[in-house]
Amino acid sequence: MRLALFDLDNTLLGGDSDHAWGDFLCRRGILDRVAYKARNDAFYQDYLAGRLDIRAYLDFSLEILGRTEMARLDQWHREFMAECIEPIVLPRAEALLAEHRAAGDRLVIITATNRFVTAPIARRLGVEHLLATECEMAGGRYTGRTTDVPCFREGKVTRLARWLGETGLTLEGSAFYSDSMNDLPLLERVTHPVAVDPDPALRAEADRRGWRVISLRHAGPPATGA
Repeated sequence: MRLALFDLDNTLLGGDSDHAWGDFLCRRGILDRVAYKARNDAFYQDYLAGRLDIRAYLDFSLEILGRTEMARLDQWHREFMAECIEPIVLPRAEALLAEHRAAGDRLVIITATNRFVTAPIARRLGVEHLLATECEMAGGRYTGRTTDVPCFREGKVTRLARWLGETGLTLEGSAFYSDSMNDLPLLERVTHPVAVDPDPALRAEADRRGWRVISLRHAGPPATGA
């Protein structure tokens, strides 16, 4: 069975779910509309520039989970899905998932965004297997801290290697779809790396290496690398 691996934010989605979650909480007045949003935006720019301090970001973004009851978090997330995620689910991404599903491939979303935010999104997309940054729990609620290796940059390779060991699967014939230069460590390890609406750095790297380049946002035939 071949693996079809997918980044989530700005790949299967036409936006970033992690950043959108922070914005959603700010719009609702749950988090500070000025100070929190400014820091959230700054972290996002660091991510886009390839200089994100993932530990500092997780300390910042997961704190709200640690001080909020599960029932309230779940209610917020249902509203977040309807308001923020449904509008950025890409029909071409759903078609791509369906294509791999019909081919008998094992679908996996592998994302740096935490499991609280992404598990309902993976379910919405019909993808059973999710590798995400983990949120620590104790006593039936979140602590506001992360646990395990963050599923980010080289951490994606580490987490995937462990999952492969647990499942007995391999990367032979595998594909990985991503928009971000942050995912270069994993793109280099799969059989078929695919740049999806890539950032400028990844686009340049894909062109240099002859990797396939596609768009899930725009109509028309997918573009391919040289």
